Amino acid sequence: MTLAVLLLMAVLVGGGWLWTPDRARQALEDKYAAPPSRFVQVAGVRIHLRETGPAAPPDATNATNVPNTPNVPMLLMLHGFGSSLHTWEPWALALSEKYRVLRIDLPGAGLTGPDPTGDYSDARGVTLLLALLDQLGVDRATLIGHSMGGRLAWRFAADQPQRVDKLVLVAPDGFASPGFEYGKPPEVGLALRAMPYALPKAMLRMGLQPAYADPKAMTDELSTRYHDMMLAPGVRGALIQRMEQMMLQEPTPFLKRISAPTLLLWGEKDAMIPVANAQDYLKVMPTARLVVLPAIGHLPHEETPAAALPALMDFLAGR
Repeated sequence: MTLAVLLLMAVLVGGGWLWTPDRARQALEDKYAAPPSRFVQVAGVRIHLRETGPAAPPDATNATNVPNTPNVPMLLMLHGFGSSLHTWEPWALALSEKYRVLRIDLPGAGLTGPDPTGDYSDARGVTLLLALLDQLGVDRATLIGHSMGGRLAWRFAADQPQRVDKLVLVAPDGFASPGFEYGKPPEVGLALRAMPYALPKAMLRMGLQPAYADPKAMTDELSTRYHDMMLAPGVRGALIQRMEQMMLQEPTPFLKRISAPTLLLWGEKDAMIPVANAQDYLKVMPTARLVVLPAIGHLPHEETPAAALPALMDFLAGR
């Protein structure tokens, strides 16, 4: 499982047991939540979101009830495990010229932080996304999800087909793989449970490095951001809870219910969820379009953001 396995490595490497406390929330918000970021209360969760584009709110105080402009489609972007809304910034910047672009920190991640209910199931995720769209006055949206966020995106598209225009899945997870069986939560070892107490930045960076085909893509700025987001109050504990609750269901019945046009984007050098896994989706969704990105790893939107944009923009434009 993508970053979850890497986090285990990060704690284990060198036997590092260095005390790593949470960062102060206000300091993190000052650094990472300047406008157009804002916070909204949705189904009991204080969601950190960022919205840009022609129909976006003019300032951070206009938090709800922004009408969905028919001529400006909404794109809702969902990040992967251990990430944050900042992962989408290069794509969001380019897409905001034509689209209303909304990205969020999913509950248990980034500046949203823990869900007070402690429920990190896919069903809870769908409920929160539906409540968010309702609160923002959005009737329909195109969902763009990466890895874990890809699984949540296709689950939402299966459960709420009338709310989804198009679906973009970037190296999505969801099918069983070694260590992740259907109907059985993964084992969370003692080493991973130490993460809330010991997560040195150097170890996290070492764990994240395999997600990029090009080692140079893991810059100091990027590793600092990931580390800061992991040290947001309560996030590490919430990530462990999410893993403990991850009960994979056989995706086929859900995927067969999806009517939205679907694009699969996959890095050719993805070491986390291999591109061969795209065939699992194509067997169930034969009309889906697959674009393989040469020499790119698990995070194309971070590693080489411009490489996938032409295919993404063509798909969004209906070409």
